[in-house]
Amino acid sequence: MKNCLPIKGTDYVEFYVGNAKQAAHYYQSAFGFQPVAYAGLETGLKDRVSYVLRQDKVTIVLTGALKPDSPVAEHHKLHGDGVKVIAMWVDDVQKSFHETTSNGAKPYKEPYTIKDENGEVKLAGIYTYGETVHMFVERDAYKGDFLPGFIKWEPEYQPNDTGLLYVDHIVGNVGWGEMDKVADFYRNVFGFDQLISFDDKDISTEYTALKSKVMANDNLRIKFPINEPAKGLMRSQIEEFLDFYIGPGPQHVAIATDDIIKTIADLRERGVDFLNVPDSYYNDVLDRVGAIEEDIEVLKKYKILIDRDDKGYLLQLFTKPVEDRPTFFFEIIQRKGAESFGKGNFKALFEAIEREQRNRGTL
Repeated sequence: MKNCLPIKGTDYVEFYVGNAKQAAHYYQSAFGFQPVAYAGLETGLKDRVSYVLRQDKVTIVLTGALKPDSPVAEHHKLHGDGVKVIAMWVDDVQKSFHETTSNGAKPYKEPYTIKDENGEVKLAGIYTYGETVHMFVERDAYKGDFLPGFIKWEPEYQPNDTGLLYVDHIVGNVGWGEMDKVADFYRNVFGFDQLISFDDKDISTEYTALKSKVMANDNLRIKFPINEPAKGLMRSQIEEFLDFYIGPGPQHVAIATDDIIKTIADLRERGVDFLNVPDSYYNDVLDRVGAIEEDIEVLKKYKILIDRDDKGYLLQLFTKPVEDRPTFFFEIIQRKGAESFGKGNFKALFEAIEREQRNRGTL
């Protein structure tokens, strides 16, 4: 793959939420994220507050509104808790902004620089699908914890981490007939290539289906599967998302670990809810995926899914939605060489989601 825009990786993911302080406590308690930085009234902000948390290379920002007419409040009123910003770490913000906007991207924020005693950070932003934004972050000249304008956040409550390492991929849901347009956006604007695609024959059950294309940069540190609904007998998870999020948006963030059994066990103990995988899934899974290093009975105990491609195998599990609306969730993934996305698990995953939809009355 040849890129017009070099990207080092995911810099941070920013969520707009209804109550940032309570959300920060949840992500500390349930997922083991560590407190890093804070911005709000005490730092001069008048319309919003942000808490920054980190676990290894995963940085999340939880932003809430302080006034009902702020852009954060407007976004949250429409979409509920969800991802607003997917920030990319780049070498040259000016070049990144110029090339992407020259290639057709809609500007969100023109390039600007912020400074404090720890140095400077250059930023710029563009829109992608829906109201989601990509920020470009150039931070090589900065030695602080996060960004200028934030202060160190050091609460007494600092629970242990859960072994989460880095963002593996971020999935976006778009409307009927929009997948190809968004895939072309990443191809034409960023120079991304299509890593893989799935049609409704690959991702379907008796009742629902979807289509997906995975767009990625050349070093594979940025991978964006883009989903759209496909015709089925009932309403798919993508349609449910679009109905409750009110339009396109990021559906889930997949976070990597190097010991998924330990991570899932820890997350379950802390109260994180995962999709239920029936015991029958494990009856013949090894016939499909072949030999693995893990004990199948332990994987069965923690309901961890398994799949294989020509490079190796992977282990994965999906949380239930982490907010009131049935929209955003997390995936926990461990790759043992595999570069794919669990195609062999799609049917089991969809059936698990359909059981949740049936309980919600939204199938």
